[in-house]
Amino acid sequence: MPTPEAGIVSGRKAVRFPVVDPATGETFDEAPDQQPGELDDVVARARRAWHGWRADPVARTAALRGAADAVEAADDDLARLLTREQGKPLAESYAEVARTAARLRHFADLAPRTRRIDDGRPVHSEIRWRPLGPVAAIVPWNFPLQLAAAKFAPALAAGNTMVLKPSPFTPLATRLLGSVLATVLPEDVLTVVTGREPLGARLASHPGIQHVTFTGSVPTGRAVAAAAAGSLARVTLELGGNDAAVLLDDVDVDRIADRLFWAAFRNCGQVCMAVKRVYVPARLHAEVVEALAQRAKTVAVGPGLDPETRLGPVNNAQQLARVEQLTERALADGARAASGGHRLDGPGYFFAPTILTDVPPDSPVVTEEQFGPVLPVLPYRSLDEAVDAANGTGFGLGGSVWGTDLDRAEAVADRLECGTAWINHHAELSLAQPFAGVKDSGVGVAGGPWGLYGNLRPFVVHRPREA
Repeated sequence: MPTPEAGIVSGRKAVRFPVVDPATGETFDEAPDQQPGELDDVVARARRAWHGWRADPVARTAALRGAADAVEAADDDLARLLTREQGKPLAESYAEVARTAARLRHFADLAPRTRRIDDGRPVHSEIRWRPLGPVAAIVPWNFPLQLAAAKFAPALAAGNTMVLKPSPFTPLATRLLGSVLATVLPEDVLTVVTGREPLGARLASHPGIQHVTFTGSVPTGRAVAAAAAGSLARVTLELGGNDAAVLLDDVDVDRIADRLFWAAFRNCGQVCMAVKRVYVPARLHAEVVEALAQRAKTVAVGPGLDPETRLGPVNNAQQLARVEQLTERALADGARAASGGHRLDGPGYFFAPTILTDVPPDSPVVTEEQFGPVLPVLPYRSLDEAVDAANGTGFGLGGSVWGTDLDRAEAVADRLECGTAWINHHAELSLAQPFAGVKDSGVGVAGGPWGLYGNLRPFVVHRPREA
C-alpha cells in the first residue's frame, strides 16, 4: 500500500492542520496546510503532463481501468480512513470506495464521437473534440472520494489533467486515494493538494486552470464562479438542494416508510439530494409522522467503525451547530419534535435523528438546506398547494413523488422545478445519466456522456470535397 505522501504534493512539513474524528471530537491526525503560492508549480507540472496524457487515448483507457483496479485493491485502507475522518458507517465507506472505482471504469470506456456535417456545401465539416488542459476540482466533506471521482474520472478520460482539493475536514482519504492512483497514472496527471483557505480561492482563480468544478454551498459556489471569471475558466457548480418529497393521497405508508426514511437520513442527512422536507395529505400526516418517528427512535446511532451503527455523527462542529440552531429555531416557533430534537450526550458530533411536525412553513428548517439528521413533515390540503410549496424555495436539485398510481405520480413529478425527479424512491442515480440542478442548485451538467463533454471543447475541421 502506498503511503499518503506518495504521488501528491506534500506541502511544507512544518505547516499542517488537525483532522478531527467526528465520532470523538478529537484530533487523530494532521494534513499538510499547503499555501496558495505552491499552486503555481503544481499547475505548471499539470500543464506539462497534459501534453503526453492527451496524446494517447488507448493508454488513457488502460490507465483508468488500472486505476479502478487499484482503488478496489485498496478498499480496506481507504474505507477505514474515510469513516475515521468523515464519520459514516464503515459499510457506507466501502460502498463509496466501490462507487469511486466504478466511476473510473465507466468513464474509461467513454469516448467523444467525431461527427460529420453535410449541409450541401462543397466541403466536409467534421466536429472533433479536444481536452481543455489542466482543470481543478474542489470537493466537499460528505462524499469526498465519490464526488472526487465524479469530477476527475470524466476529466481524465477526456484527456485533461487535474488538481484536486478536498475539504479540510476530510483530506486524508483523498490524499491516500491520490497515492493509490499515482501507482497507475503518469506523474502529475492527478495531483491532490490540501489546505485551508485561501487555497481553494487561489485554485479557482488560477490563470492556468481551464475548468473549475465545485460541489458545496451556494455562497461558496458564487465565490468560486466569481474567482474563475477572472481567467474566463469554465465552471461546473453543484450547489446542494432542499429536495421535497410529495406524498399523494393513495400512498401506502407502510410500504414506503423505510425508503422514505433512508432517503432523508442516509449519511446522517448529509446528502445534497436527500429528502429534506416531506409534504403529506392532511389526513395521512399523523400516520406518516409516526412511521418516520418510530424509525428515528430505533435506528442505531454511533461511531462509524462500530458494525452495529446505521447512522454516524454529523461531520464537523460547525455543521452540528447549524443543525442544532435550525432545530431550536423551529421548536421555538411552535414545531414539535416527534423524535429527537437535540444533541446526544457524550463525545463526538452526534445529533438525535429528528422528525419535526407542526413546523411553520416559513421556518428556516423548511426553506433552507439543513444538511443533517432533521426532517420536517408538513401537511397539505390540496395537491396544487403541495406542488407550490415544493417549488417555493431557491433550490432545484431533486424531488420525488410517492403514490400507488404511477401515471398520476409521474404527472405530478413533471410539475416539480428540479433537475431530477423520482417516483417512489429518491436520490438514486445511474452513472450513465446526467445530473444537474436548476435555480440556485447549480450550473452545468455532470454524469454520463454529458460529464465527459463538459470537459471537452469542439474543434471543427473543414476540407474540400474530393473532385
